[in-house]
Amino acid sequence: MSAPLFHLAIPVDDLVAAEAFYGDLFGCPRGRRDEKWIDFDFFGHQLVTHFAPEECGRAVTNKVDGKDVPAKHFGVILDEPQWRKLADHLTAAETDFIIEPGVRFKGETGEQGTFFLLDPAGNALEFKYFGDPSQLFAT
Repeated sequence: MSAPLFHLAIPVDDLVAAEAFYGDLFGCPRGRRDEKWIDFDFFGHQLVTHFAPEECGRAVTNKVDGKDVPAKHFGVILDEPQWRKLADHLTAAETDFIIEPGVRFKGETGEQGTFFLLDPAGNALEFKYFGDPSQLFAT
């Protein structure tokens, strides 16, 4: 049996900007589309951007390892080389990170590389890796 996939639908206030962000910046293949939504292959998962400007906005934050982490966010867990390649690509593209690429919980259970950014509609995304994948759900 293959690994489970997720389906996530998010609100956006500009489909052209969403397509440039997810399709062009991230290189996500486009799937089906309509005048009110676009499907993307987001690292093997289905991400649907729905035109819903009234639902867009920046999330409140909580402190995690001394950083203001958006309480409402989504993303993927990559292996370290993929994560570093993506972080380097986004840095070269002069992406505005809300939390710069770095390692949190250093030397502790759950040590992970992570970074956060916002899409054009204000949806927060997190990308992370675990040097030791068995630490994903460690307590």
